[in-house]
Amino acid sequence: MLRNIKDLLGFRIAAKDGEIGLVKDFYYDDEMWTIRYLIVKTGPWFSREVLLSPEVVIDHKWGTGTFHVGITMDQVRHSPNIDTQKPVSRQQEAELAKYYPWQSYWGTGFYPGGVWGIVQSSPRIDPNRIRETDTTEIFHEDKHLRSMKEVTGYRIHAQDGDIGHVTDFMFDDQTWQIAYFMVDMHRWIGGKKVLVAIKHVKHVEWENSKVVVDLNVGAIKTSEPFDKWNYTVPGYDQAEYKKQVVHFK
Repeated sequence: MLRNIKDLLGFRIAAKDGEIGLVKDFYYDDEMWTIRYLIVKTGPWFSREVLLSPEVVIDHKWGTGTFHVGITMDQVRHSPNIDTQKPVSRQQEAELAKYYPWQSYWGTGFYPGGVWGIVQSSPRIDPNRIRETDTTEIFHEDKHLRSMKEVTGYRIHAQDGDIGHVTDFMFDDQTWQIAYFMVDMHRWIGGKKVLVAIKHVKHVEWENSKVVVDLNVGAIKTSEPFDKWNYTVPGYDQAEYKKQVVHFK
């Protein structure tokens, strides 16, 4: 099923032996458009932010706002210290993968599964599409790891002009794959929000906070607003899309 990412901010993280903290943000891979880490604000028992892979999530309690994870509070307490206010390096990711352990997504190309008793909720990525790791850059930041909050607000630039800005993301709750941007067009053509499929992204100008897509303004403008059940999504089958949608705000 598809869900919007903003609904998950503030979700509780429940370990085997107690509550760890709350979801503050997410890191995703801007090449594969897949969520790689949950940024969790722990407390009050242990006050710092930690990164957790979706691989440790063993149960989704969507209705109750809780993710149950297959780790303990003590494991989180003694996990490698990573400053989430600074870029995360490949070395730090490798340390996390060694500690818990989960596999580095940029190493083998997929999450192994089974370690935490996960079957369907663990991401599965095509190894042929994964970039090879450049070991000479292992100590440098992972340039393809991006914050959801960082990209929220980015302008959407169509073939013939700006059309709106990113207000949210839709993702598959089984694979953690991002499927759509939610685009607010109020400041440009007024009155509605629409969805634009990730497959239409040509590139992202990070220095200009801009997402460039291969659609024209007219195609996006004529899309139905996402808060109606009879909308269309550029490039996707309407009936199939409606079948997958959970809800919108």
